[in-house]
This record gives sequence, structure tokens and C-alpha cells, in this order.
Amino acid sequence: MDLQSLPEIMIEAERRAPAEIWGHITGGAGTEMTVRRNRLGLDSLALRPRVLRDVSSIDMTTRFLGHPLRIPVMLAPIGSLALIHEDASAQAIRAAQAFGTMGFVSSVATPGFAAIAAAAPGPKFFQLYIRGDSADVGNSIDAVKAAGYDGIAVTVDSAYYGVRDRQLLQKWKPPAHARPGKEHQARVTWDTVAAIMERAAPLPVMLKGIQTGEDAALAVEAGVAAIYISNHGGRQLDQCQATIDILPEVVSAVGGRLPIVVDGGFLRGADIVKAIALGAQAVAVGRLYASALACAGEAGVVRALELLEGELSNVMGLMGVTSLAALGPQSVTAARPA
Repeated sequence: MDLQSLPEIMIEAERRAPAEIWGHITGGAGTEMTVRRNRLGLDSLALRPRVLRDVSSIDMTTRFLGHPLRIPVMLAPIGSLALIHEDASAQAIRAAQAFGTMGFVSSVATPGFAAIAAAAPGPKFFQLYIRGDSADVGNSIDAVKAAGYDGIAVTVDSAYYGVRDRQLLQKWKPPAHARPGKEHQARVTWDTVAAIMERAAPLPVMLKGIQTGEDAALAVEAGVAAIYISNHGGRQLDQCQATIDILPEVVSAVGGRLPIVVDGGFLRGADIVKAIALGAQAVAVGRLYASALACAGEAGVVRALELLEGELSNVMGLMGVTSLAALGPQSVTAARPA
């Protein structure tokens, strides 16, 4: 499929996907206010371009936990990609690797994290839900290490499954919802994180689901390797802040001691610029690449990343910056969304 723009991916995916699958990709919890705020937060920031600068060469590369990234974009973990294609999780990670970036594999993705790792042997992170007691979690971590993953992201925003009205109205839930062991997630504490870090060593452990400066400061004290700001794409707790609005307080709390990745509503090159300007090292996209999978599988994800790269280069050039390091708080300003 000859995809020419990022909006075309979303339009084509909605046309192709069954209603309940499209609802799962795009929906959220409760009133879906958190979903809307994620987008509103990004649209409430305007760019501040500088002119008369030589922007004939632009460098968009960066590194995250030692891994080179062609652009500061990774693929967020999504547990139900098999609803789109049976091999979708492996397709997504292979696409990220072919493009020159990384992705996260969900612990509830099918056909399982070991099979996905075998099908996509390049660098990738594992996203961990707690679905058993400490012995079970320890065994899972050992298997993740043996499978060749490069880091673990512990999900910390899912003590309970969000009330997702759209799914309830459709009388449909993703298959992963029926898996046993969700009650263990409600028992996760900082002590759990410490035990996971000890068992996972030397793999870096990050926390996915940080939404306040207070918890970011505690994460630094706990010794984690990175912070992943996320409100689960608005799919867990309704009425939350936009992740882009949370980013400055987390950056302040971290004080440069840890790298930060953020997800939540990021769809365009300008969105990436805004996150980097406010202190993130990388952005993770979810709905965009799930839509690309629905359009054209692995090739669709590569194409989505290429289009993001083209937009990012264009925005940076028009802003008068030639590297990600040149972006900062001075690059954005508050504005009324249209």
C-alpha cells in the first residue's frame, strides 16, 4: 500500500478494522477524557521557530539506554496486537528494527514473548505485568533474560483494569482480559520493584506508568534505569492529566539523572518536537503503529516511521534547529488549541 501521509494511515485503518477492534485501538476508560486530554495537551503547545539559520543538514539520531535510535521514537507495548494480525507483535518489532529503532513487547502479547523474541532477534524491551507471586515473576524474568531482551519496563499504572465503556457497550473485551492473575497487579509496591531489579540484573529496569513528579523522585531513589511517563493511553484511569503536561514536573524531579520516555497521543512529527523540547529523550507511539499494522502489516509500520521521520525533519528545519539537543523549553509556548 502506497501510504503518503500519517492521517491516511488512521483513515485507512478505521476502514479496514472491525468496529470492536478499532474501538479497542482508539478507545479509553470511562468518558475517555484522558484520551482527549492527551491530544489536547499536545495541541495546547505552539512551536517557536527561529529563522535565518543554516538548516541544510539535520541530525535526528539519539540514544536510549545505550541503544542508537534513528529518530527519538519507539513502539509502545500493546498486548492485543494479534487481534490485527496473528503475527502482529513480531511484525511490529521487526519493523522497528528494520527502520533503526526499538520497541516494547507486552507480556500478554501472543504467541508469547519467547516466540516473538525468536522471530525478531534485534534489540527490544520487555513490558512486564505482574500476573503471579514472587516466584512466578522471578521465573518470568529469568525467561525474559534467556530470550535476549535488552531491558524490562514494569507497568505500574494497572492495579485494576480500567472501566472501558466503549468495550462494555460493544459487549466485547480483548482476549488478554480473560487471562488469570490480574489480582497480583494490585499488590505491586516499591518492594516489588526492588525485587524485580535484583532478579533482572544486569538488565536495566524502567517503570512504565509514572504520572507525577513525586513518584518520579521515588523512582530515582529506587535506582531504576529510566522513567516511562504514561497514562496507558487513557485506557486505565479516566480524568487524568495529559502526559505532555506531566512531563515538565517529572523532568524537574528527575533532574537529568535518568532518561525519560513518554507516550500518550503522539501522532505527528511536531508532537515529537514538543516532547523533546520539554525534556524527554524519546517518545513511544502506540495507536499510530497499531493502525499501520492494520493497513499494511510490517511494511505499514516501517512506512509510518518513515513518514514520522520526514515530518520531524521538516519541523526541525522550519524551526531553525539542526539537532535534538538544540530543542528546549524555549522552543515551545502555551497556546489556545484550535
